[in-house]
Amino acid sequence: PEPEPEPRPPAGQWDWGRSPAERGRPGGGQKTFRTLLAVPAVAGREERGGEERFAVTGSRPPAASASPVERGIFWSRELEQQVPPGFAAEEAAAWLSAARAARVSALERGGCGRSSNRLALLSDGSRACVRYGINPEQIQGEALSYHLAGVLGMQERLPPMALALVETRGRQWEPVREELRGSHWAEGAVVSLTRWVDNLTAVVAPAPWGAEAGAGRRLQPLSAGELGGLPPSQLVELVQWSDLILFDYLTANFDRLVSNLFSLQWDPRVMRRATSNLLRAPDGGLVFMDNEAGLVHGYRLLAMWDPYNEPLLRSVCVFREGTARRVAELHRRRSAAAELRRRYRAREPLWAHLGFLSDRQAELLQARVDFVHRHIAHCRAQ
Repeated sequence: PEPEPEPRPPAGQWDWGRSPAERGRPGGGQKTFRTLLAVPAVAGREERGGEERFAVTGSRPPAASASPVERGIFWSRELEQQVPPGFAAEEAAAWLSAARAARVSALERGGCGRSSNRLALLSDGSRACVRYGINPEQIQGEALSYHLAGVLGMQERLPPMALALVETRGRQWEPVREELRGSHWAEGAVVSLTRWVDNLTAVVAPAPWGAEAGAGRRLQPLSAGELGGLPPSQLVELVQWSDLILFDYLTANFDRLVSNLFSLQWDPRVMRRATSNLLRAPDGGLVFMDNEAGLVHGYRLLAMWDPYNEPLLRSVCVFREGTARRVAELHRRRSAAAELRRRYRAREPLWAHLGFLSDRQAELLQARVDFVHRHIAHCRAQ
């Protein structure tokens, strides 16, 4: 049986949250997004009851004369340049190299979600969340999602992640041998090391996915016409959300915004609260955390969660041009699984311990890429 969910850690710490799929009611997937919020013409932030939300505030002058959208469906280059850089490729590569070579100096409980996980102090002075999955497919999903983000050109939004083998007699774990014996981790198990990031804060979903999502209105596509009056800070966040929603559709990740939407059945205020497994860095950049439900676990549960994931994708009709270009190329070449396999094998030394997608999972990934490509074409035609 799956363990009972644990309390979420405070904002600013890693939240390796619980997966709701096995605990969801069988009929939950029957709800559609026809009850959700239409995009308001103009939106702004409002504090109510200590919870941050987006609310209609009336007209306001545009933040800048330049349009935030080019050619109808792409975020402008000027706007994209304002998006915080996230985890730069060189910085991530340096951390991964150091983490793989470092010894684990100490293991601490708390701060990394599930009780089987640990916060590790590494010998180079950095810290990492060590994730020990309930089953290997969760670690596999985390690793493959991280590298698919690289294929899509959005890996800077995910904290650097590497795999490690639990070997009590090995050099990497020797300083914490006694702690390992008390952890109930299996010898030879594959765990993930994810870079710890300080000062992260919670993220409340913006319109059209936010506070009024249970207000009995239909979700409409986020398109250029609704963006003219928004201030730059909200536009910069929406650029990142458009990537997030596309990414979560491709990976079939149900443990982020989708799990919040599912919970509307019994919690009408859930969209006014923090979005699962999504945090904000001090510079405003979004951090896509805890992707263990992606590609493997999520693909097993498509029938339950696609009634949420698919309409969520349809709610976005403005995209980063680079993301759309990569999706078009993967569609044209029918190479989604091949590109992911190539990158995974080249950049993760322990890939063989978890293996790759099955043939059926590879077909599903390509089919979802093709669906996203058709959706972008539909938005362009509008």
